[in-house]
Amino acid sequence: MTSLSTSTTGAGKSVAPLNPDKAIRTQRANEYPHEVWFFLACLIALVAVSRLLSFDPEKSSSHSKAVVNFRNLPLALVNIFRVVAFRFTLDFGSYSLNLTEVVLTLMYMAALFTWTFINTTNVSGGKFDVSYWSNRAGALIASQIPLITALGTKNNIITFITGVSYEKLNYLHRMAARVVFVLVWVHAGTKVTDELEQTWLRCGILAASSLTSLCIISVRPVRSRAYEFFFYTHLVLVLLFLVGAYRHSEEFSYQTYVWPSFVIWGVDRIVRVFRLVVFNHSYFGFGSGAGTALDATTELLTPKCVRLTLKRPPHFKWAPGQVAYLITPGVSSLPFESHPFTIASYDSQMSLKEITSSAASTNSDLNSTPTTSSYWKELVFLINVQEGFTKRLGDIAAMKGSVKVYIDGPYGCSHNSNLHDTIVLIAGGTGVSHTLPILLDTIEGVQNGKSACKRVTFIWCIRDFRNINWISSVLAKALSITPDSLKVDVRIFVTGSNVPDLGYELPEATPSTSSNFPSLSSLAPFRMMQGRPSLATLLQEEAEETRGGSMWVTVCGSRSIANAVRKGLQFPVAGPSMLLRGGATVSLHVESFGYA
Repeated sequence: MTSLSTSTTGAGKSVAPLNPDKAIRTQRANEYPHEVWFFLACLIALVAVSRLLSFDPEKSSSHSKAVVNFRNLPLALVNIFRVVAFRFTLDFGSYSLNLTEVVLTLMYMAALFTWTFINTTNVSGGKFDVSYWSNRAGALIASQIPLITALGTKNNIITFITGVSYEKLNYLHRMAARVVFVLVWVHAGTKVTDELEQTWLRCGILAASSLTSLCIISVRPVRSRAYEFFFYTHLVLVLLFLVGAYRHSEEFSYQTYVWPSFVIWGVDRIVRVFRLVVFNHSYFGFGSGAGTALDATTELLTPKCVRLTLKRPPHFKWAPGQVAYLITPGVSSLPFESHPFTIASYDSQMSLKEITSSAASTNSDLNSTPTTSSYWKELVFLINVQEGFTKRLGDIAAMKGSVKVYIDGPYGCSHNSNLHDTIVLIAGGTGVSHTLPILLDTIEGVQNGKSACKRVTFIWCIRDFRNINWISSVLAKALSITPDSLKVDVRIFVTGSNVPDLGYELPEATPSTSSNFPSLSSLAPFRMMQGRPSLATLLQEEAEETRGGSMWVTVCGSRSIANAVRKGLQFPVAGPSMLLRGGATVSLHVESFGYA
């Protein structure tokens, strides 16, 4: 048996025996969080490099199908990376993760648990000494709190470094929190016999309980069905978790890991408040039209869709596909409750007069209405009516009422579609809010010579044929100003049973459908079809049409639509053999709702 030595002071008094394990435990508990952060820094750099590999390389020249051109090998390697990393998915029940998300999750779990349980043999030879890994787990937990906080904020440095938008980082925010949640109970499970009278221990229990509750209410069914409950409960529980974790870690001098979380959260809030003041200054009594400038009009287009139109605030600019948060005190249950919606309109560089005159010169029968023109200059949102906030908004829209709106944003990454020969836009339901502005941007880009696009295929899946009224007027107007050098193919797929007997194509509209259908069918190849599209077949056809060029596909819709597009762009459509023979370079962007 190894005995512990004692030491004496100069006066001959003995002191407590030295514990050789304690010094080792303390040293490793202080060092390992730094080593984990070094690993995470390398991981963030890897993500940044991966994003760079997803760039759109220079377009390859066209080659015969039978000839293999090895100059296209770099492009083929990039395509292999894209397909494997982002288009292969693993389904877990109702959850779907691409291979990159799976790998990042496994690497993060492996890192935390490896650094928790390595080198836990004590000086006596006992393996997995609980005193080694228990307190070390607490140190690692504290060190990860700033990362979880940063991943959950809308203005964070990780987005700046990697170029990954905050909404995609939000998956990593939830994943990291859930991994740390497991580690919290690994740490807490060894403390159940300690005296609960100690304040630091009670604060630790508060933090662990708050994080546990957060992980329960953050599952997708709760977020989607009871967003208001999730929003405010999340806010309270996060505050309890941070305060409890700070006080608990202070007992062991680990509070230096926790307090940056308050700074990160505070900076994000300050930036958001600043944006609110700048973009909504009329509500604060500045400028003309104070109190009314940001009143939004509402219109119930169909029983399940509200169009909300807001006059463009000064200095507010956005790119196609970006999101804004709407704060509507008169509709929300509580003040400053914000809801994210994709901006369905386009920040055009043309004046309304130019747009109107261009449309009139192309089709004199196409009338320009203020509602249609707003898609080029104002903020328009297509909001799916469900429960809670959106149901109350739908009731107001049914009476064509107006609501006061604060706007925060825009958020999300912008897309540069000017370099592609072919653009394929795929949407389901209100996902058209994402694809419609990209179509408008492409048309204007070709008009002013900034875009090299030659072909756009616009695919929209809707359940009811009447849903086309959501965008029929703006779509007809957009097609009327499309230059001859750009071919636009519009395909509407009605997946429900409520479909008019119009056949495969829609040569003429009936009075019972929409007054804009004749304009649409006369302006461009416009087809309305019943049933679900074979996206794999459609994408293969588009890739063959783009042989030797660059094709960009963007999809916004349900998980099933997103997965169908991913599968359609796997091998061999986007494979290296096709590219080496002069096939299209295919890029994919997924903006899908309904994920974990």
